Amino acid sequence: VKISKICQPIIVAGGGNIARHYITHARSSGADESTLDELGIEISRLNAKLLIYALKTKAYSHPPTTLQEVRHAVDDGLIVVTGGLHPGQSTNGTAALIAEKINAEQFLNATDVDGVYDMDPNKFKNAKKFKRIELKNLKNMLVHEDSVAGGYDLMDIVALKIIERSKIKTRIIKADLKTLEKAIKGGEVGTEIVLQSK
Repeated sequence: VKISKICQPIIVAGGGNIARHYITHARSSGADESTLDELGIEISRLNAKLLIYALKTKAYSHPPTTLQEVRHAVDDGLIVVTGGLHPGQSTNGTAALIAEKINAEQFLNATDVDGVYDMDPNKFKNAKKFKRIELKNLKNMLVHEDSVAGGYDLMDIVALKIIERSKIKTRIIKADLKTLEKAIKGGEVGTEIVLQSK
């Protein structure tokens, strides 16, 4: 809420472990990928509603379900919280599209790690964090990732294509309030995604 005094935040809630749990069970029951995507979107919207309830009158009353509705919600000047919008697209892709739609100053991808590493820091103690990474190099790293429902993690190719075409200033950061506030104020936290090395 304090952050909303210095900028217009738009939060895209992911489905998290709850969505992954539901998707795993639905997949084992024979659900197809588009149905699993829809399930993930619904769960991300429930997570968004939970955050809206916590923010009370500081937040727009419900999660917008289209890009146009996000645009209108931003005009109200309240904190906008949404979930997924389109099947086949991660909430990272959704967040990048929203950033493009509203001509955002920056796109902060807050996640469970504090930036981009050369390998999974949760599995490898010697993983090296990048302070800055070229978008094309990050694309190459992600080419081998899954694109099935519930399989999206750090960032996805759709989000990177949107960042590239819109030239949105993007940073991947740890999902905590202190880091978020520092990033909003221009601090060098996490990993900056750059179009080309300087």
